[in-house]
Amino acid sequence: MNSRERVMCALEHREPDRVPIDVGATRQTGIAASTYHKLKQLLGIRTPTRVYDLYQMLAEIERPVLERLGGDVVGLQRPAVVFGIRNERWKPWKLFDGTPVEVPGDFNPLVRANGDLLLLHPDGRPMAVMPRGGFYFDRVDKFPGAAHVDPDKLELPLLTQEECDHLHAQAESWWQNSDYAIMVAMGPPYELFFGLGIGDFTAWMITLATEPDYVRQLYERIVEAWIENLRRLADAVGDRVQIVQFNDDLGTQTGPFLSVGMFRELIMPYYKRGLDWIHQHTRWKVFMHSDGAIYPFLPSLIEMGVDIINPVQTSAKGMDPVRLKREFGQKLVFWGAACDSQKTLPFGTPEQVAEEVRENIRILAPGGGYVLASVHNIQAGVPPENVLALFQTAQEAGRYEYL
Repeated sequence: MNSRERVMCALEHREPDRVPIDVGATRQTGIAASTYHKLKQLLGIRTPTRVYDLYQMLAEIERPVLERLGGDVVGLQRPAVVFGIRNERWKPWKLFDGTPVEVPGDFNPLVRANGDLLLLHPDGRPMAVMPRGGFYFDRVDKFPGAAHVDPDKLELPLLTQEECDHLHAQAESWWQNSDYAIMVAMGPPYELFFGLGIGDFTAWMITLATEPDYVRQLYERIVEAWIENLRRLADAVGDRVQIVQFNDDLGTQTGPFLSVGMFRELIMPYYKRGLDWIHQHTRWKVFMHSDGAIYPFLPSLIEMGVDIINPVQTSAKGMDPVRLKREFGQKLVFWGAACDSQKTLPFGTPEQVAEEVRENIRILAPGGGYVLASVHNIQAGVPPENVLALFQTAQEAGRYEYL
């Protein structure tokens, strides 16, 4: 099979020739730029390393690396991925650990007296901070929910014609010049639960619990904008895209952030409206990213219209892959789960990484419905030998003739 056939076969809960692999197709399955640079050195690839996601300091995955690691999926990106900074006019820069990278020309963080990096909004308000010696930025500005805005006066970002043209060109190029499966992120302008609390999450949680009418008004406005963006996206990329992604974080390491009852009453109906539009008007499969212990939500997410769940955080409470596959393997595609990004991948040996990858393939691959990736992004400090072990093992152990 080629990559596109392989991915679509897995998404239809059939067994392809081997387990499909995602190498950095999303901003939740990527590789930190410093680790990626070391990985390229290990592979003998000497090209400059570009940071395409300045928020998380993720590397742009180049095609030679994608091919060496067995990647089957690519992701479309807007001209400005984060912070309103366009990915163009690349210039040399160095990470705190000395890794040489290229960054967009308009990335010009201020350096505080203590060495922290500060990004400002055009009006001078603080937007994000990276502590000295850190690996990624923390958002410090408030999103609409935490700021308690008037929903009727909220100006929500809509896809511009330039962005649509940009996405169309990328989709057409990948479709015509490769056989990769193609996905794109197009969730609501703000994550309905977690994202709206950025900047003051405590205040947002109190608002959810005490002001349901305000929350519903806010969600109405956001979902209207989401569906308009979905219309524009569908017109731009059509069936060139096979998967559309949205994100929200419903779980901590040990349990849900909120009750299933509150989710179903207050949040789920609004997500369902957007996902219903997708399923009624496109052939796209819906990919939801949600970290943590989300086992209690899975029946609701299936009912809501989610086809694919990521990152499958197997170390979180209740997220045992055997149980997940047994109970939900016929209705959900599991995307991720290959190796724990918090323990095994950064601190284990290549042999331990390979063993964990093999075991999770054994559990999740039978019958299809599995796309392999690490559990969330591969972070800074991960030995490149471990990254190589993950993807080499996936290519070898993931062949269905051996399962």
